Amino acid sequence: MKDEAIKKLREELKSGTFDRYGKVMKDAVCDALTEFCRQDEEFAQAVVQGGSFTDCMTAVGKKVHGDGISDMEAYGEAVRFYFPGAGIDVKMTIDLCSSVRDKGGAAPAKDAGVVLDLSDFF
Repeated sequence: MKDEAIKKLREELKSGTFDRYGKVMKDAVCDALTEFCRQDEEFAQAVVQGGSFTDCMTAVGKKVHGDGISDMEAYGEAVRFYFPGAGIDVKMTIDLCSSVRDKGGAAPAKDAGVVLDLSDFF
């Protein structure tokens, strides 16, 4: 079911027609939905059985206030389009040694980073 859902999203991403908001957000939202499908079989099934990705992006676009919408809000709205009542849990970490690793250096033995739970900001 996961592969079927991902295939549906990717095909509709290419073939869909999107409004001005959808054109800006479609790639990132499709990537997020693809990852969510990989994480949860039930969500993947909802995507397969649900509406089109174009309709999803139209629904997300209706939540834009002013000139924009945060990525997290857009992803959450897209998830709820396919699975009403669902939400997302987003965590970001800071990697203070990224530049060392990017240059081929060794990472410190213990690099836990700093964890931000973005839901604290909503």
